[in-house]
Amino acid sequence: MSAQNNLNKLGITLPTPPTPVANYVGWQKAGNLVIVSGQVPLINGERIIGKVGKDLTKEQAVEAARICGINIIAQANQAVNGNIDKLKLVRLGIFVNCTDDFTEQPLVGNGVSDLMVEVFGDNGKHARAAVGTNSLPLGVPVEVDAIFEVI
Repeated sequence: MSAQNNLNKLGITLPTPPTPVANYVGWQKAGNLVIVSGQVPLINGERIIGKVGKDLTKEQAVEAARICGINIIAQANQAVNGNIDKLKLVRLGIFVNCTDDFTEQPLVGNGVSDLMVEVFGDNGKHARAAVGTNSLPLGVPVEVDAIFEVI
């Protein structure tokens, strides 16, 4: 099944890619790579905010990571002119705004990692890093960046 068909099956309609909030672009091509800038959990124009382990549960953070993934796919989709079936995910960088004692960053990261495999199948399997941090821009709980190969 194609990635676009998988999106449809999951009931996901890609949003218009979020506009960067500073002096950078949402994605950049380099050879056969598409590098997607860090995406935050923005849905219907509203940002999810809060610190994991204090304001948000792990489960809420997993959902926030999934929303970041939807925004990543929207950016990458724009980069390949709507043909996401040409994409293979190479790497995700997952940043979790969390309390000092929160240690489940990899589980939060599964929110976006699982989405990528659901959408892209084997082309969604990837390398990744999932790290905790004391804050993220605009107070969001999760930020995720990505590197795709155009195949």
